[in-house]
Amino acid sequence: MYSAPLKDLHFVLQQVLDVAALARLPRYRDYSIEVGDEILDAAARFASEVLDPINAAGDREGARIGASGVTLPPAFRAAYQQFVAAGWPQLVADPAVGGQGAPLVLATAVEELWFSANMALMLCPMLSRAALEALQLAGSAQLQAQYLPPLVSGAWSGTMNLTEPQAGSDLAAIRTRAVADGDHYRLFGQKIFITYGEHDLSDNIVHLVLARIDGAPAGVKGISLFVVPRYLIGPDGQQRPNDVRCASIEHKLGIHLSPTCVMMFGQSEGAVGHLVGQAHHGLEYMFIMMNSARLAVGVQGIGMAERGLQQALQWARARVQGKPPGVADDAPLPITFHPDVRRMLLTIKSGVQAMRALALYAALQLDYGRALTDEAARQVAQLRAELLIPIVKGWSTDWANELVSLSLQVHGGMGYVEETGVAQTLRDVRIAAIYEGTTGIQANDLLGRKLGRDRGAAMRALLKDAEDELAHLVSADATVAAVASAATAALAALRGATEVIVSSRSATPPAAYAVAVPYLTLAGLSLGGWLTARAAARAAEALAAGAAEAQFLRAKLQTARFYADCILPQASALAQVVRAGAASVVQADPELL
Repeated sequence: MYSAPLKDLHFVLQQVLDVAALARLPRYRDYSIEVGDEILDAAARFASEVLDPINAAGDREGARIGASGVTLPPAFRAAYQQFVAAGWPQLVADPAVGGQGAPLVLATAVEELWFSANMALMLCPMLSRAALEALQLAGSAQLQAQYLPPLVSGAWSGTMNLTEPQAGSDLAAIRTRAVADGDHYRLFGQKIFITYGEHDLSDNIVHLVLARIDGAPAGVKGISLFVVPRYLIGPDGQQRPNDVRCASIEHKLGIHLSPTCVMMFGQSEGAVGHLVGQAHHGLEYMFIMMNSARLAVGVQGIGMAERGLQQALQWARARVQGKPPGVADDAPLPITFHPDVRRMLLTIKSGVQAMRALALYAALQLDYGRALTDEAARQVAQLRAELLIPIVKGWSTDWANELVSLSLQVHGGMGYVEETGVAQTLRDVRIAAIYEGTTGIQANDLLGRKLGRDRGAAMRALLKDAEDELAHLVSADATVAAVASAATAALAALRGATEVIVSSRSATPPAAYAVAVPYLTLAGLSLGGWLTARAAARAAEALAAGAAEAQFLRAKLQTARFYADCILPQASALAQVVRAGAASVVQADPELL
C-alpha cells in the first residue's frame, strides 16, 4: 500500500528550498506554506484513496480497443472524473485562462505523489498540461479561446504527436502532410507511440501534431505544428468526428492502462487542423511541450523509485529469514538486520531523496524564471532550469530503473512474481528512461543546446553557487561535515569534466558525445550530493534546536551519510570516463560490435 512521503516533501520544500520566499513575488502573492501544505495533503489523499487502490487492476485489465474505439475500465473513468471535479487540472494553469496559478515546484511535488500511486493513469493529465502550455505560449487568440478553457478544466485532454514509423527521434524525417484548405489545413499521415491518443476519459482529445505544409523546406526547418481535435465543434456546439482515428494500441511491457496508439490522420477527406503560431516553427513550439513533459517524466522516475522503496521496506521489515552476521542469539529478526539488505535499502532511499531535491530545485528555478521582477535574475533562473531539465529527466529515470530493480532484489524470489506488486513497478518504470527522449538524447541536449549555447557558463555559475554554499556550510555535526566534504569533491570532479566536455565539443565533437551520458550522470550525482549536504545541514540544525521530528531528522542524516560514503565516490570514476573514455568509443569499429 502506497503512503505519500509528506514529511520528506515538506522538509525539502520548506527547509531545503525555502519555497515560502515565492510569496514575496507578485505572481505568487497568494501562495503560502499553509496553502501548499493543504494542497499536498489533499493530493496525498487522492493518491492513496483513489489512485493507488486501482493501480494493480489497471495493470491486469489494461486499455482495450474495439468497435467503439479505445476504452478504459470503469473505475478509471470514475477516478478521472473525481480528478476533474476536484479541480486538479487547474492547479498550475495561469489564472488568466481559469487556472489556480500555483507554483510549479508545488505542482511537481503533487505530481510525484500521483505518479507513485498510478503512473499509467496520470500520464493523461500530464500531457494535457503540456499541450495547454504550448497553446498558451504559441497559439492565436482564437485557438486559445476555443481550446484552453476545456483543457484547463480537464473536460478535454491533450496529446503530442511527433513519432512516425520511419521517424523516431529523427523528426527531420517526418512525412505527415498538411494541405491548406481555406482558414484551416487538412492533415494526412500516421503517428505512432501516441500516449492517450484515444480513450474514453474526456469529452474530446486535442492533438498537437507535427506535419509539413506542402512545399515546406526539407528537414526540421520545414516542420509546422497543428492543433487537430478528435471532434470538431460546430457553430451550434455539436460535436462531429474529425478524420482522426486510432488504428491500434501497442502491447507493452508496462503501463498497460495507458493506451499507446497508432494514430491515422486523413484517411478520407483529411483531418481538419489549425496552424499553431508561424509556419515552419513547429519544432520550436513542440519543445515547449517536450520540456514540460521531460521534467514531469523525470519526476515519474522519482515517484516510481519511491514506490519501489516503500514496497522493499514493507517486505524487508516483515520478512524473517536467516541469521544476520554478528547477532549473538537465535531470536528471529527481519531481513533489515542483514547488512546487504540495509545497503540496498539505503541506496534506494538516498537516491530517491537526492533525485527529489534536484527535481524540485529545477522546478523552483522555473518558477523564478517566470516570477522574478529583476530581468537579469529571471534570465539566470530560466537558463539554470533549462540546464537542469535534461539532467533531471535522464539521471532520475536511468537511476530509478536501477533502484526499482534493487527493490525487487530485496524481495528475493518473491519479487519476481506478480503478487508482491514490485514486478509491476519495475515494468512500469522502464519506459521513463525511453519516452520523451532516451537518456542519450537528454545527454545530447545537455551538451548541444545547454552547454553549447554559452560554452558552459550556466553550469559554471551553478557550480560556483553550490561550491560557495558548501564552503560556508559550518556545522558541529560530524555527518554534515563529511557529506559537505564528499559533495565538494564531487562538484570539483564535475567542474573539471565540464571543461573537458566544453573543449572537446568544439575541437572533436564525436569525442564529447561519446561520453555525454557519463557526464550527465556525473552532473546528477554531484548536484544531488550538494542538495543532500544542504538537507543534512538543515536536519542537524533542527535536531540541535530540539525539533519534534527527531527520528525523521536522524534518518535524514543517516541517509545523507550513506550517500556521501557509498554514492558520491562514483563521481571520480565518472569524471575519469569523461576525461579518457571517448577514444575507446570513437575508435571502435561498428563492424566488430
